[in-house]
Amino acid sequence: MVTKAKSRTRKTATKRFIGKPTGHVQERVQACGPQHFGIVAVDCAKRRSKWMLCDFFGRVLIEPTTVEHRRGDFAAMIASINEACEAEGIDDRIAAVEMTGIYHKPVQAAFRKAGFDTRIVHPFASSHYRKPLHPAAKTDDNDLEAIFHAAVAGYGLASLPVGEVYQHLRALSRHRHNLTKQQARLKVQIRRLMHQAMPGYADLWEDDKLYHRSIAMPIALAFPSAASIQKAGTEGLAKHLRQEKIRFQMRTLERILTWSRTAAEPSELSSLHTRQWQDLNSLRESFYEQIHAVEREMSGFLVKTPYILLLSVTGINVISAARLAGEAGPIEHYASARAIPRTGWPLSLALPKR
Repeated sequence: MVTKAKSRTRKTATKRFIGKPTGHVQERVQACGPQHFGIVAVDCAKRRSKWMLCDFFGRVLIEPTTVEHRRGDFAAMIASINEACEAEGIDDRIAAVEMTGIYHKPVQAAFRKAGFDTRIVHPFASSHYRKPLHPAAKTDDNDLEAIFHAAVAGYGLASLPVGEVYQHLRALSRHRHNLTKQQARLKVQIRRLMHQAMPGYADLWEDDKLYHRSIAMPIALAFPSAASIQKAGTEGLAKHLRQEKIRFQMRTLERILTWSRTAAEPSELSSLHTRQWQDLNSLRESFYEQIHAVEREMSGFLVKTPYILLLSVTGINVISAARLAGEAGPIEHYASARAIPRTGWPLSLALPKR
């Protein structure tokens, strides 16, 4: 039996350029000519930024200029750039803005509103090009030169538009993360202060049961010392919990009472420490309510995205799926599933641990 060999289709050779795919400008430069392609380099700061305009060859068309982060100053900057481009015959242009936390966003928004192709230059890229040019001098003008060279080499990255749903998910997931970290710090502080007023009480509860799913906090808030617990006895503790409609077991109350009989002496400022940890506990509870409110809001946006399908995977909940959706952005921005882990955002933060 004769078998036919499978014909293999050869992939057509594609152009390859140095730099990242989202930073390529070579074809646009070829179309209009290097002397007619302009690059605006912007070094951002909190209240003001410095910018300059060059052509692709590096000929400076506008010397480094400072712009205040005000609407009128942005308008004047855009007007001067447009006038220079018209006078010098610049047919195509990009704005390369160095990423600086959140302080580059007003400048980025101003250029985008004016119709510029706005690119983002990572500080690592600009630092890489600044060191060989000016190894021992870091000034705004030197940074502008480095930002320009990074944009020419293809490291001024274009960002695809992201809808409001994904922007909300990103902002909410990061806000929840910050709230959780602050709540964790409060828990540590509460334990330290409680130990000075009620030595050893927090050690009666394993893991996080001091704050959740136990009678630890209701008892400590109503009877904030070993002496008051010993005076109330199991009957007094049980009566209080019944009034608060909190379920309990008598063996847990007996364990608390046993601790009160053998507890060490509290500090001399036990009354002050008690008031402090109770105030912090009120703040912790408000954080807890805020976190739950943010989680409910996140779920409302998550259902509007394809990432809702992740909830069918064991170990992924609304929080992890919403965080992945917010950081990864629209799924249609990725060429394939293999391209998602290359976004620079660690998926291990959202995916369950094995």
